[in-house]
Amino acid sequence: MMFVRSLRGCGASRGGFTALAVRCRRRVSTAASPAQGSKPAVASKAQTRRRKSQFDVCVIGCGPAGFAAAMRAHDYGAKVVVVEKGRVGGAGLHNGALSSKTLWEISADYRTCHETTRGYFCQNIKLVYEQARQCMNAAQLAKQTQMEEQLAALEIPVVRGAARFMDANRLEVRNGGDPQTIRADHFVVATGSRPREHPDIPADGQHIMTSDHIMNMKSFPKSLVILGAGVVGCEFATIFSNFQRTKVYIIDKAHTILPFADRDVQQAVSRQMEAKGVTIHHGAQLRSMKVNEAGHVEYVIECSMNNERFVEEIVVEKALLSIGRIANVRGIGLEEIGVKIDKGDRIVHKDGQTDVPNVWAIGDATVDIALVNVAEIEGRHVMDRIFGNMDKPLSYENISTIFFLDPQVASVGANEIQLREKKIPYKVASYSYSLVSRAIAKGTTNGFVKLLVTNDDEMRVLGVRALGAHAASLIEVGSLMIRLNQSTRVLNENISAYPSIPEGLQECARMLTNSSIYKPSVFSNHMKLERITYTDDGVP
Repeated sequence: MMFVRSLRGCGASRGGFTALAVRCRRRVSTAASPAQGSKPAVASKAQTRRRKSQFDVCVIGCGPAGFAAAMRAHDYGAKVVVVEKGRVGGAGLHNGALSSKTLWEISADYRTCHETTRGYFCQNIKLVYEQARQCMNAAQLAKQTQMEEQLAALEIPVVRGAARFMDANRLEVRNGGDPQTIRADHFVVATGSRPREHPDIPADGQHIMTSDHIMNMKSFPKSLVILGAGVVGCEFATIFSNFQRTKVYIIDKAHTILPFADRDVQQAVSRQMEAKGVTIHHGAQLRSMKVNEAGHVEYVIECSMNNERFVEEIVVEKALLSIGRIANVRGIGLEEIGVKIDKGDRIVHKDGQTDVPNVWAIGDATVDIALVNVAEIEGRHVMDRIFGNMDKPLSYENISTIFFLDPQVASVGANEIQLREKKIPYKVASYSYSLVSRAIAKGTTNGFVKLLVTNDDEMRVLGVRALGAHAASLIEVGSLMIRLNQSTRVLNENISAYPSIPEGLQECARMLTNSSIYKPSVFSNHMKLERITYTDDGVP
């Protein structure tokens, strides 16, 4: 049986904002290098190569990856030039990580002001979106100014314009006037990425938006639908639900949000979102989305409920398309010089090096893992390969991530889904925040920490997951232990600060050696200890 239901939640206010910023420049000495005041030995090699080319290395793009690469090249005494057609900082600062996380912090502060269980009661709280945006813009500008100041101080030229390869050693840069040619021994492609376009739903930037547009709104929308239930979509849902000015809907084509997260993380985040009024259309198929004559967004979905399929039509003020990102690698002449790009617009490379030996690819341009910390380490790594004779491939096993949700979610290493897909036996210890003294003091006991280790006597750390307050502080130790291939036994006798959230991780380690202070036999609802092995058929 099929029926139609219609919901409407529209209306908007308009406003503006101003942002003030002062930029400064100062000249600093470049005589000293990071290594005890002297340039690495490779500097002489770079100087020798310089006789043949203008530059030792040309970095195309000055986001997190490109900036980190340029700074590492400077460490080696190389002559480096940066080409940038947009703003220094890339998506790491603008319309991306820093801007959205700044807005998340503001929204979390605002939500805290509405707590009524801590003995204080805030009244007449005024929320001005333009001023919140001004704080966000100030954060972006602060980092951009720092980056530009360092480039100027280190005398690293930034050539403005759109780049295109002429051949493997020459780059043409156009910026309205006569094109400029740059010759270099090595080129590093750090051109970043952009939001993926929907094939049937054009984003006009006003009514139907991507993450490139949503920060430009002048006021809180009365209602917002988010297409996509991955990390970015869920982060924006968290932000706007925290502000309590917007009715939020999420269209989730799967039956759970955060498709690559463990089930316990998915359930905890989903419950909290729904508790704050977010409507999640699980298992929904989007039939259509368009802007109507009134300037509102109409969307139609097909869903299931109680084993029945039904069609639902909803009208909202704004829509956000959050369906992934695509690398900015077309139109710059890469394929013409022999660099392979696959059907997913990903540069084919091995440890950063393309099929053209002196052309490298890093950061979102590879779409390997679209994270700022990964982009930066890839930028540093390719320079170590070019100038430092690095022959060890970059390891991605200990990448730390944090999802700015409610509660926060942080992770490093493998999760249970990945281990089970690979049929890797493991042990898992989970410890609830309700037993962690600092979480009790903060009144934020909605969370847990989970430690995954090898199924042997060594119990080497495979992964850590944390959900709750200060989650990021829990995973740094796990990241280091994965990198050093350490046994979890090392954590047992560590003296953690008291009270602190990382005590929960230490108690997980102690659970695995049957030496925890609280006992799973007493607090079975708050402590979990399991060993996962597989049958001959691969069933857990």
